[in-house]
Amino acid sequence: MLNAADDAFAEGLDRAGIRVKPADRSYLEEPRSLYNGTSRQVALPTSTDEVSRVVRICAEARVGIVPYGGGTGLVAGQVATDGPAPLVLSLERMTAIREIFPAEDTIVAEAGATIGDIQAAAEETGRLFPLSYSSQGTAQLGGALSVNSGGLNVLRYGMARDLCLGIEAVLPDGNVLHALKRLRKDNTGYDLRHLLIGSEGTLGVITAAALRLLPRPAETATAFLAVASPRAALSLLAICREQAGELISAFELISAEALAFLAETQPDLRQPFDEAPEWAVLTELGMGPGSDPEGQLGMIFERASEAGLVLDGRVAQGERQRADFWALRESIPHANRRIGSIASHDISLPLSEIPGFIEECGEKIRKMLPCRISAFGHLGDGNLHYNIFPPEGETRDAYLGKTSDVTRLVHDMVVACGGSFSAEHGVGRAKSGELERYADPAKLAAMRSIKAALDPRGIMNPGAVIT
Repeated sequence: MLNAADDAFAEGLDRAGIRVKPADRSYLEEPRSLYNGTSRQVALPTSTDEVSRVVRICAEARVGIVPYGGGTGLVAGQVATDGPAPLVLSLERMTAIREIFPAEDTIVAEAGATIGDIQAAAEETGRLFPLSYSSQGTAQLGGALSVNSGGLNVLRYGMARDLCLGIEAVLPDGNVLHALKRLRKDNTGYDLRHLLIGSEGTLGVITAAALRLLPRPAETATAFLAVASPRAALSLLAICREQAGELISAFELISAEALAFLAETQPDLRQPFDEAPEWAVLTELGMGPGSDPEGQLGMIFERASEAGLVLDGRVAQGERQRADFWALRESIPHANRRIGSIASHDISLPLSEIPGFIEECGEKIRKMLPCRISAFGHLGDGNLHYNIFPPEGETRDAYLGKTSDVTRLVHDMVVACGGSFSAEHGVGRAKSGELERYADPAKLAAMRSIKAALDPRGIMNPGAVIT
């Protein structure tokens, strides 16, 4: 129930013409139900001007703001778990595709537009917006930029940051940053675009962005390949690069355990092999008109087989089988959630360190507790999802006391290898302690200085990223 101060705050929003509603549970939980948030209300602006008014009112009242961009984040960046109840600021009504410039390969969209909506708008003009992941139907552009999300096509097209030309954002004092430029080159001082991208709503609220589009590959070929080991997969990637260069759109590493979880939880999904290999690679080539990507894959398969790297393989015969291959990959996180992990890790490593890490870390964890390990991810860009599960027939409840020990072991090893404990999901609140533990002191001090300079009242997503 709102108290008198809350009533006055709500009246201020109402006088400013801002639609608000009570915060139901959908705004206060994250997908894995590991964190529960608190909130006064949810503000639902329809324009950048309205977002500016919301931020000014919150700054004057010293009320925290939690920007909400689809709610698909996995590190609790979108839920305030403690402290004074904040205002949730949802951009779900700001969904416009403002403009498309086909000749420039550029699209301008509001922050509430979903990644799927932007992909569809690009496709209508014969272009490609390559940011792609399983939650793209609900993940919103503002959230994607705020965590600098990656997805399946980073190997070829880069992260969200690499696809953003300009942004419009509301800063913590309510002023609007008008940097919605469509330029590839703009060296005019500090690039505030890149400061806000990846800041997880702690430095301002992104309200719109100008994004790069690319030509759609006219011909594609997709293959599921059984490989001897992660080291063999890395050698296969080198052959793919030698043979196809930058035409490799994706290169995914998948363990037998990940495929087994899919067979257990989603038996209707078509698996490419009668018996799951210990390790598999899902790769795709995208090429121009008149090209022969299947022929390229055939030559890659021949070279890799002769070298003993590839043991078996399937090339998608048509769009349906291609979709089946990708449905398997994109369903792995859902299968993992149904099995229930003891500890999950979104990590990145230098490519050459990945095989040794998988072998050594697995040995150390199995000495710590009986478990199953499901490893999968974007091998082409070094991102590995490394998740620990209870033995078959048991639930995770009996092992949750080991979660922090397992995660400490994994993250210590990752950092010792020159890697990162957060590859693409961000820091949020779930990993803010890890940032304190592992970040370079100079980096952490600079981050705190930037936060204090731009948000001296500490209202922007309080508790996220920097404790």
